[in-house]
Amino acid sequence: MLFNKFEDYLQHEKKFSINTISAYLRDLKSFQFFLNKNGDKISKEINYSFIRQWIVHLSENKFSKVSINRKIASLKSYFNFLVNIGELNSSPLKAHKNLKSSSNIVIPFSETEIEKVFESFQFIDGNDRDKLIVELFYSTGMRREELLSIKIINIDFDSHWIKILGKRDKERIIPMLPKLSKSILNYISKYSPTEYLFESKKSKQLSSSTIYRVINKYFRAVSSKVKVSPHVLRHTFATHMLNNGADINTIKEILGHSSLSSTQIYTKIKLPKIVKDYNKSHPRELS
Repeated sequence: MLFNKFEDYLQHEKKFSINTISAYLRDLKSFQFFLNKNGDKISKEINYSFIRQWIVHLSENKFSKVSINRKIASLKSYFNFLVNIGELNSSPLKAHKNLKSSSNIVIPFSETEIEKVFESFQFIDGNDRDKLIVELFYSTGMRREELLSIKIINIDFDSHWIKILGKRDKERIIPMLPKLSKSILNYISKYSPTEYLFESKKSKQLSSSTIYRVINKYFRAVSSKVKVSPHVLRHTFATHMLNNGADINTIKEILGHSSLSSTQIYTKIKLPKIVKDYNKSHPRELS
């Protein structure tokens, strides 16, 4: 087993985040556990039939096609790594094709739902942290882990931007509204965090689960949507920006997408508005 070497490769050469590396290793260990139960192990002799059995096993245990494809992607990366260092002649997954899955579009919150959440903060004392968390997500579209890693030293209150560490440890600059800059300054003045903007009582970063609970708490109260999470707020930011005239390339840069194709999903969300505007504004409709 070369999991340790693979971990070093992901960390030092690929520059993946700790969370991404952990996900890769979990998938590999899951496959290893499956093989061990069947008297096999991950080795040079592994062949595609074992992987097919694992796919069937995952499917029978109600894993979605998206989840299965992600696990196989982790496995494919591992085998490609073994090929690169000369441990394998070829990957058993070189001819594998992903399972076809329907693209699930995340339904964003409406502008009315957003306003209701901010209105609710007016009637609750001691919620400065929660309000700022919601405001940051909705104003910048940043990821949950990016929000957790915001350092005070990386906030420029004069130029109104935040430098954050995104996926694969890539730094990027996110613009802030002056109103958000003021909210952050007020929060820092009141609570005096030392290093990170959001810290626990032990002066450490908040946990991801804490952030999730904050978003769930306030948005469950105003929305009947099945999925409520920080990721939905990220989609909401992008969708509302697009609907209000922002250029898709601008949204791409703010979100930190490596390619435009990742951002173009929001044009699908905007489609109903496009159709409505088209039917309302086309000359044939007006005549």
